[in-house]
Amino acid sequence: MANTTFNGAVRSENGFKKVTKSSTGAFTDNSTYSTNASVGGTLDVTGRSTLTGNTVATTAGTGITTGTGTVYAASVIKTGGIFHTKILIDLTGLASSGTGDIIGKAATANSHIGQITAAVNGTVLGGKLTCLEAPAGGDPDINLWYADEATGAEDAAITSLTNQVQMCDSGDLSLNSVISIPTPPAADKYIYMATGAATNADYTAGKILIEFFGYSA
Repeated sequence: MANTTFNGAVRSENGFKKVTKSSTGAFTDNSTYSTNASVGGTLDVTGRSTLTGNTVATTAGTGITTGTGTVYAASVIKTGGIFHTKILIDLTGLASSGTGDIIGKAATANSHIGQITAAVNGTVLGGKLTCLEAPAGGDPDINLWYADEATGAEDAAITSLTNQVQMCDSGDLSLNSVISIPTPPAADKYIYMATGAATNADYTAGKILIEFFGYSA
């Protein structure tokens, strides 16, 4: 059956199913959607749900995404009035340099890790950084900052950017380190990783998860 467009609500008393049809004509239920009226119209989903539209306002800049072996992934989920932003990074292929310098692909501009906006991420109240694998090669002291512009380059001083603010002082990260982010990013700012000490080298390991928690102001 071809795609069908309805002008008006589509109603079903017994829920909806997402199915696949095999070459023999057999149907398999992938997901079942039903409404539980006893709990105020809650949507119950059976099966796997993939939310592909939940991304931060902008992805990381090319100074992050073009690193060899670097992994960057981000998502935002709003549950009730709470926004939960996650940024997952494998540092492999990025570089550190002098103290207080931006981390990114060596000598590459646009080394931010995303932009925070109130529309997508809510008004951020706070956050945390979790070390999933200890950094190796590059400097393990990784601090988070924000600034006005997206153009900051690896090896440039984070303080050379406009209206820059340090969000956390991590110290050397090790496996299972959890660092509070007491100064949340302001709306429309770009987020950067910057070194806390001088280590001029490429990262060969290191995985971190950055989380922000926001609300509808």
